[in-house]
Amino acid sequence: MGFTFDGTASKSMGILTKMTKENRVPDLNNYTVEISGKNGLLDLGSSLSERVIEISCFILPKKTDAALLAAKDAIVDWLNPDKGVCALVLDTEPERVYYARLQDGVTFSKVVRRSSEFDLTFFCPDPFGYAIDDEVFEITEEGTDTVTRELGNVASDPVYLLQGVIGSSSSSYITITTNNSELKIAGASLTADEIFVVDTDKMTAYVTDSDGNILRNGLPYIDELNFPTLEVEDNTITIETNNATFTSLTIQAKSRWR
Repeated sequence: MGFTFDGTASKSMGILTKMTKENRVPDLNNYTVEISGKNGLLDLGSSLSERVIEISCFILPKKTDAALLAAKDAIVDWLNPDKGVCALVLDTEPERVYYARLQDGVTFSKVVRRSSEFDLTFFCPDPFGYAIDDEVFEITEEGTDTVTRELGNVASDPVYLLQGVIGSSSSSYITITTNNSELKIAGASLTADEIFVVDTDKMTAYVTDSDGNILRNGLPYIDELNFPTLEVEDNTITIETNNATFTSLTIQAKSRWR
């Protein structure tokens, strides 16, 4: 078993790895209320907390002490937490990517001459694993369509990229209804060569040019800050216009696993 962190494979760093524990369900935040005179607690449900991924590593024997020290320095630089959260792909889950950084320091222990072993604890503030080759859906006509997510096992927070023409009046709008959750974009002064982007995970919206350069904030043009999710399997998408022209809607599913 190996892994790739920040684009560099563990094997290319000259280390062997293994996972003795697999945290398939991330830690939970449990919400409860204590009621006077009642045994136990009132359960208000839970939410996912961070994910922790633990990996044991072994540096293969080197010819000299200097070579072993150089290998340790290279590993420390590779895993430097100052880089922030980076892509982490496990060889046992090649279709998924986690976003992680080190949670603890790295301590090297001597095993045999000029080799070392060490344990890594990766901290994933976002507990989900995301599809490396994500699902993308394209809608080019008004009306109702069905988009079907085949990857992942939990609802996702998609990115919508809308193209069309919307005037500056509040009576000029395009609505995107996802599973009965309506997103209305009105008075956006959107031209044919601009793209209105809605990022539901970051709960933000903005307008870009065709090269992806951000031109202006899009939140003031959303009637209600209602950010829809995509369920696993079938999702109903309805496009409606009023005094506006719809060209296309691209949906980046951001499919993910719990």
